[in-house]
Amino acid sequence: MRSALFTLLAAWGFAGCASVDRAACAAGEQSAVSETIYFGMAKPTGGNVSQEEWANYLRTEVTPRFPAGLTVWPAAGQWRGNDGQVVREDSYVLNLLHPADASAEREVQAIVAEYKKQFAQEAVLRVRSRVCTSL
Repeated sequence: MRSALFTLLAAWGFAGCASVDRAACAAGEQSAVSETIYFGMAKPTGGNVSQEEWANYLRTEVTPRFPAGLTVWPAAGQWRGNDGQVVREDSYVLNLLHPADASAEREVQAIVAEYKKQFAQEAVLRVRSRVCTSL
């Protein structure tokens, strides 16, 4: 009985997640993915990613992959590193809107991987949301 109840509750729960995952958009709106990506500016070897380095990264890595547009703003953040210490650092936040498809997913993964590689970053925080857009 417990197994049947668990199976029923699990199926109901997953069905609820599936309906939340797909944004029900109104007439004139399109479903999209909103990515909010947080890039720390502190380099583990000392110093910070300079404004020039950041601008070059946006120009060479992000803009070619998302030429339709993006929004970026400076921020001050903190997070706990693998060593358990709280790290406070200047950051940039990048917001992208794109279709929910495999191509866009590969491009986002590529910009995150390239930032980690170029600036020896331990982590880049990525937050994805399903949204409805209109112009």
